[in-house]
Amino acid sequence: MNLIRLVRRLLPLLFLVGLGWFLWKKVGTTLAGLNPLADTEPRVTVTHNTVLTQVEALGRLELVRYRFKDVVEYRRRTYRFLPESKVALVVGGEAVGCIDLRKLKPQDVVLEGDSIVRVSLPPPELCSFQINHNQSRVFNTENGFFKDAELVDEGYKYAEAQVRNAALQSGILAETQRNAEQILVPMLRTLTGRRVILGQQMTLPKTGPKQ
Repeated sequence: MNLIRLVRRLLPLLFLVGLGWFLWKKVGTTLAGLNPLADTEPRVTVTHNTVLTQVEALGRLELVRYRFKDVVEYRRRTYRFLPESKVALVVGGEAVGCIDLRKLKPQDVVLEGDSIVRVSLPPPELCSFQINHNQSRVFNTENGFFKDAELVDEGYKYAEAQVRNAALQSGILAETQRNAEQILVPMLRTLTGRRVILGQQMTLPKTGPKQ
């Protein structure tokens, strides 16, 4: 009789424990998500507003690309009585030669009879030169006097100017002209059915101010 009485007293408690476990299984995940102290995945919100600021017509025919590798040591004396600042850079750069077809005028294309077309092309240009920062790195800096970033920036600007000079000295303009002939002559011959002769536009010499 005592055992039966004990079981009857425990049944409500067991029922409540079972009910609580069941409810926790059902809604425990939701409640955990509402806990502000619980570990959650970081939420990232990105707001952007892209605005078109300029549309530029492109008429440059890129014909050759030179790539350079160089080790540049740039020195600068910041203070008179202190040792000069120095940065050493391993630099990768490139320069592109092109012809700007926007400068081609109607009078630059002349038909001679039924078999020849003469085209006077604009002169070749060095249309871009730049440092490739993915292929460049700072090798060493000395005596920056807390201006290392400024020193490195000046070093890269100097190296970029050297890329331009190296491209011109390596004959990039002549190579651009040769590639123009190799590419444009067959193309124009196919389009016109004529023999194609390429030349360069006549450029008037620049005159200084009258004395």
